[in-house]
Amino acid sequence: MAGLIRRAIAAGVSSASRSTAASFRYVVVRGMASEVQAQQVDLKAQDKTSLKTFSIYRWNPENPKKPELREYEIDLKECGPMVLDALIKIKNEMDPSLTFRRSCREGICGSCAMNIDGCNGLACLTKIAPSSSVGATTITPLPHMFVIKDLVVDMTNFYNQYKSIEPWLKRKSPPTEPGKEIRQSKKDRAKLDGMYECILCACCSTSCPSYWWNPETYLGPAALLHANRWISDSRDEYTKERLDAINDEFKLYRCHTILNCARACPKGLNPGKQITHIKQLQLGVGA
Repeated sequence: MAGLIRRAIAAGVSSASRSTAASFRYVVVRGMASEVQAQQVDLKAQDKTSLKTFSIYRWNPENPKKPELREYEIDLKECGPMVLDALIKIKNEMDPSLTFRRSCREGICGSCAMNIDGCNGLACLTKIAPSSSVGATTITPLPHMFVIKDLVVDMTNFYNQYKSIEPWLKRKSPPTEPGKEIRQSKKDRAKLDGMYECILCACCSTSCPSYWWNPETYLGPAALLHANRWISDSRDEYTKERLDAINDEFKLYRCHTILNCARACPKGLNPGKQITHIKQLQLGVGA
């Protein structure tokens, strides 16, 4: 009987030891798991932020101070992918005094044209450079234009030049079918491709050195592209008059085919090509 009791006690002690060892192993494993989870949490916390600095041109006509570049830092993880998204975030959350034009956000209206990292473009179509890229993203107004405030420039002269080429259909003969559209062949319609898409954002004209030096006399790439759009329209009957109106040393021939305009156009158009076509027509060699 005594032997049975000793074996039972020994078995109980052995069982308790195994239970204690198992508990210890559980605590150790659990501790290691907690440490791994903590490291994962730290990594996730680091991934949550992606800071990017924007250096933005600031000038207020009500303040006589010189223009300055003011820096703003935002988290790209909490912002849309385009430069316009960053500007809106800065204005809404950091500095409501920041002034810029914007409307459609789809590259249709041309309102948000500005200079971004040295290149003219639309803020709504220009992607933000990754936070890992060197330096801040610099945003300034369109070059060689009078600044109204911050990123807003005076477009009066630009629009007046566009108006001067009379951008509407002009006819001499009465319509054959009153109240009906003037029909056009597919071939003639195709001649307008590469011109009618212009949204008058002024990215091309303000990237042109000739326009910088002669903004009052040279019509610029945008206005001349639209001039050729109506000169090339088979339905328009004032082709000669339109050509005569721009046959001028400064209005037309200040273009030296540098083609900055084609590189700057956010719609992929080539104003230089259209200006060359006008010059060919003036010489009687264009089709």
